[in-house]
Amino acid sequence: MTAHALLAVIAANEHTNRPAPAGLIALTCNEIRRLLTVLVIEPARAPACPEAWSNWRRRHQHRARTSHYRRQEAARAWT
Repeated sequence: MTAHALLAVIAANEHTNRPAPAGLIALTCNEIRRLLTVLVIEPARAPACPEAWSNWRRRHQHRARTSHYRRQEAARAWT
């Protein structure tokens, strides 16, 4: 629980100090955990750039969220 509390504090700090760039969702606890693991715990095993993967993943999540909200709005228009 301490680790999750630390991740929540880091995420809250990121949300207040640096808003998410356009087209990306804000850093989540899970994404921060993954980045810490890749950058700190397993640096020798990282074959690809972890920041590029994080940006790709967050961009994909943003597109999925936007699409989901559009689909919900379209469904409401039919009712």
